[in-house]
Amino acid sequence: MADLSKYRNIGIFAHVDAGKTTTTERILKLTGTIHKTGEVHDGEATTDFMEQEAERGITIQSAAISCTWDDHRFNIIDTPGHVDFTIEVYRSLKVLDGGVGVFCASGGVEPQSETNWRYANESGVARVIFVNKMDRVGADFYRVTDQVENVLAANPLVMVLPIGTEDQFSGVVDLLTRKAWVWDDSGQPENYSIEDVPADMADKVEEWREKLIEMAVEQDDDIMEAYLEGEEPSMEDIKRCIRKGTIALDFFPTYCGSAFKNKGIQPMLDAVVDYLPDPTEVIPQPITDDEGEETGEVATVDANEPFRALAFKIMDDRFGALTFVRVYSGTLKKGDSVLNTFTGKTERIGRIVEMEADDRKELDGCQAGDIIAFIGMKNVQTGHTLCDPKHPGTLEPMVFPDPVISIAVSPKDKAASEKMGIAIGKMVKEDPSFRVETDEESGETILKGMGELHLDIKVDILKRTHGVEVEVGKPQVAYRETITQVTEDSYTHKKQSGGSGQFAKIEYTISPGEPGTGYEFESKVTGGNVPREFWPAVEKGFKMSMDKGVLAGYPCLDFKVTLTDGAFHAVDSSAIAYEIAAKGAYRQTMPKAGPQLMEPIMKVDVFTPDDHVGDVIGDLNRRRGMIKDQEAGPTGVRIKAECPLSEMFGYIGDLRTMTSGRGQFSMEFLHYMPCPKNVAEVVIKEAQERNAKK
Repeated sequence: MADLSKYRNIGIFAHVDAGKTTTTERILKLTGTIHKTGEVHDGEATTDFMEQEAERGITIQSAAISCTWDDHRFNIIDTPGHVDFTIEVYRSLKVLDGGVGVFCASGGVEPQSETNWRYANESGVARVIFVNKMDRVGADFYRVTDQVENVLAANPLVMVLPIGTEDQFSGVVDLLTRKAWVWDDSGQPENYSIEDVPADMADKVEEWREKLIEMAVEQDDDIMEAYLEGEEPSMEDIKRCIRKGTIALDFFPTYCGSAFKNKGIQPMLDAVVDYLPDPTEVIPQPITDDEGEETGEVATVDANEPFRALAFKIMDDRFGALTFVRVYSGTLKKGDSVLNTFTGKTERIGRIVEMEADDRKELDGCQAGDIIAFIGMKNVQTGHTLCDPKHPGTLEPMVFPDPVISIAVSPKDKAASEKMGIAIGKMVKEDPSFRVETDEESGETILKGMGELHLDIKVDILKRTHGVEVEVGKPQVAYRETITQVTEDSYTHKKQSGGSGQFAKIEYTISPGEPGTGYEFESKVTGGNVPREFWPAVEKGFKMSMDKGVLAGYPCLDFKVTLTDGAFHAVDSSAIAYEIAAKGAYRQTMPKAGPQLMEPIMKVDVFTPDDHVGDVIGDLNRRRGMIKDQEAGPTGVRIKAECPLSEMFGYIGDLRTMTSGRGQFSMEFLHYMPCPKNVAEVVIKEAQERNAKK
């Protein structure tokens, strides 16, 4: 059995362009996993192995890699930073025990770092912080630690201080040992020397070292008492306190360096070993039953427990379907069978591999704590639990957000049609935030996703990876409908055609619900006018109708139906009659209840140089944006706003034009809001024209 205390399952996550992938490359080089370092800007990074990633210089899929450092086994997942792929970060965090949050020394805490940090807090993942790009113009380690405190409301525990900044950055001072790690200019990570603290930094080092020890000893009352009486704790005691506080998320050990210049990576790797938890030190995953209720059991990370694992990612490559799995408990050998608790089917495990980006190493088995991949599993999807057939139990399933944008695609010819169906099937398995449906009336295939870039890349993958040429319609916004007035009404369904007929009468109230409540149903019928066994049929009839609103055919949100009275016929009444009555009632009453169109509002975060702030704000106002906040930074201004998605198509092009190519932005879905009358009229008219064509 492998020693689990030597395992570290970690993720590397940050805002787009903070240098996550470059940091991962340096870790792989240092741990001997690769011998030639690939650069993101050359499109040669090991973990960015998709063509689209290499071209755009961004990470799209999270890549899993195993390597060894200081006799410890690291399973590392390099996650994307771009907001359209947050789902990749979210599902990676679900299966990790610790993480490295990378921040850019000049950009600081950027919008996507906030989202990822929030996800990590929700998942209870312990982290160390690495402030990267210390060699960049405008780099300021102390400003970034302030932002971590003020923007993320987290406690950075500063472990090293930088020696020099920008092009003068040469190394770091380790506060615990009071030693300086200084790298030469060869760019080789192993070319460093350990020296005494530079004389001009001595006072600063003592000041920050005192802060470090004061924060650390708060984790242990005895050590703290001795420290207050003037006794300095031993190095082992300090490290033990730091480890305890890091795992409890009380603070986050903070390091700095320049991954690109190969400086400062080793102390950060040592911190992963010293302070991040091994798989046994993390709160175990709760086990749920078929209904999603917790059973009270937990998946203790122990090789002697029954086998339980969570599939957190599906990937299709030249070797076939890969199912990435985090093993929580038990052991598994090649050839064993596992039960998928979601489908209720058992599958035999053919091949088990350990991943090194897009390369792999065959294994005979796996055990608790491992992150590995199975090859060739047929019916497994992201979030499914695989377990020992004799001891079924479901690990907490993942929840994915609904898409906010859609495009219609059609194959260019008949031959491409079949290929497209197979390719899209594989892509949906790989990415749960990507949905596909067929418009039954027009026969078009509708792709739905989290943003323009998300769908843009999906179409690109269709064309290049799967060789399917498609024609793409313009993006469509996922509008919704709701109602604004309480309406009482009644509806009778009668059908007589010889023999037993159909009869159902319902009296009901339809009222608007609170935002986010969805559809609610309640019956207040007394005295058996509508027998109890028909209530579910009424509920179902309304529920099936809500997919199509009465204004423009968009799904209807947030309303409540209360069944108040009705009538039935001893022979002619049936569940189907009440279901049909409910559907008719929906069509009859919704237009009377003040229907209203709702549009998705996005949380937009724009970075612009100082000279263009006025233009950017003016443009956001023209797009019906509400400016919420402005923050001045050393290199420009961050503007936070809320804007309707329909006004944001093609925004990146306009922003680049306004800011001479220096502006950046990210956006994510916030909530639905009522559509202004003039906009709603246009949308409804377009929907009516589309329906007339069909």
